[in-house]
Amino acid sequence: MLTLRIAAPAALTDDVLAVLSEDPAVSSLSALRGASLKPPGDVVVADIAREAANHVVDRLRELGVHREGSVHIEPVRAWLSQRGLDADLKAPGSSADSVVWADVTQQAYEDSELNWTYISFMTLATVIAAIAIVLDTQVLIIGAMVLGPEFGAIAALGVALVRRRGSLFALAARTLVLGFVIAILLTTLASLAAGALGWVTLHDVTGPRPQTGFVFTPDKWSFIVAVVAAAAGVLSLTSARVGGLSGVFISVTTVPAAGNIGLAMAFGAWGEVRGSLLQLGVNLAGMAVAGWATLALQQAVWSRVSIHRSRLVSRLRRA
Repeated sequence: MLTLRIAAPAALTDDVLAVLSEDPAVSSLSALRGASLKPPGDVVVADIAREAANHVVDRLRELGVHREGSVHIEPVRAWLSQRGLDADLKAPGSSADSVVWADVTQQAYEDSELNWTYISFMTLATVIAAIAIVLDTQVLIIGAMVLGPEFGAIAALGVALVRRRGSLFALAARTLVLGFVIAILLTTLASLAAGALGWVTLHDVTGPRPQTGFVFTPDKWSFIVAVVAAAAGVLSLTSARVGGLSGVFISVTTVPAAGNIGLAMAFGAWGEVRGSLLQLGVNLAGMAVAGWATLALQQAVWSRVSIHRSRLVSRLRRA
């Protein structure tokens, strides 16, 4: 169940109420006349089955509500309502499987913003990965994977392609590239400082590393794991089930590869730099392709559901 809170000019309120009152997936509807101060107008609040949100939001966009007012979409964690249950049963599909595209797109823009927080997490994760490589410990490698924030920007690339948002694609690509470049360069500087202090030697970088050698030796499984993990991650982001994201973070080798690039550059181990660059590229490519394919499949499926639902709503109106 979702709650829609709409602030709209008074001239649009009747049209908004008509859209919402005619939809069988709307279980409750309230209009607060004159309650909105900015923009001057009214506030409309509605509870709606999650499966029907896209259709209703699209109709509100056609009215221009988002240009002259605002539409807030909020999840309802718990609810008690027979009318709500009836509305949910009338909406085709499962609420856990449904994709609210407005929510997904908004999250994609937020995750793709290149800001101080993103750069900080990316750099800290990459430095921890470099330390893990020096110590040859998988525990720190896993910690670096979990800390890395790159998956949001990777998923945003798929959202941009599926929803045809060129600005989002450019933003996500910029954040992804600059985030890795800055993190790698700062890790290289930290590695040079550690080498000057005698804390890290060339042998630590190029010597046998049975626990972390996979970082610069990609194979077919690197791509396969990236594809499967990204598909699971996108499903977690677009559905009501978010528990799968932690598994994504500890499955792909993007941040560890970046950490090894920075470390190897500082000590001139160019063979490891090339292997790690390949590992990074394989993982990013696999995740981007899988994210796009998963989102495209979801859009295709829910487009059919939306068509079926539009016919259902039309029949109910004629009844």
